[in-house]
Amino acid sequence: MPLLFNSLSHREVVFGFFNVETDLLLLENHFIFATDFCTHVSELAACKPLEPCTTAWAMYVLDRAQMGNLMGAIRGFDGSGFIGEIYRLFPFPKEPDAFKQNADGHRTHALIRSVIEQYQKPRQVSVEVDARGETLRIGDFLFSRPQFHELLHYVWLGGYPRWMDNVRPTYVLDMVGRMEMSSHPIFADLKPFI
Repeated sequence: MPLLFNSLSHREVVFGFFNVETDLLLLENHFIFATDFCTHVSELAACKPLEPCTTAWAMYVLDRAQMGNLMGAIRGFDGSGFIGEIYRLFPFPKEPDAFKQNADGHRTHALIRSVIEQYQKPRQVSVEVDARGETLRIGDFLFSRPQFHELLHYVWLGGYPRWMDNVRPTYVLDMVGRMEMSSHPIFADLKPFI
């Protein structure tokens, strides 16, 4: 489930997986597949140290009304909006042990795209890392280095409730390997990924 994270620009922002059967991440009203998020973070890891790094990520940016009601969808009484449609396809697990993030969530991409693109097409969202690696900006959202690291740890863990059987997808393992080898200061002082 998405959690609240601190940011420099918006105080607290919602970030994370919102359904255990898809790897789609949300950042407030911005959506990106975790496979793409991890690929983009890996690309940031290749940036030259002490130089700014500017790129753009394809993200789905929905109006609040288009998103729907996450808690209502989880509880099964509000099927409105994009999130409601996803919960009709993949209802909240009835068994507590089934409430784990599916490492094969990337297999639902085609289906999830067909649903979300009824609301919005992906758009390019600017992403900037300052030369000293002190901040990362995703569109209007500005994060300090430690705040960005918290987002990375969330993905590493599989959010809440964690990856099923603690099996992480290859794309997450690849991202962490590239971050740990990076010389860009945005990845300095990274907590160990264990």
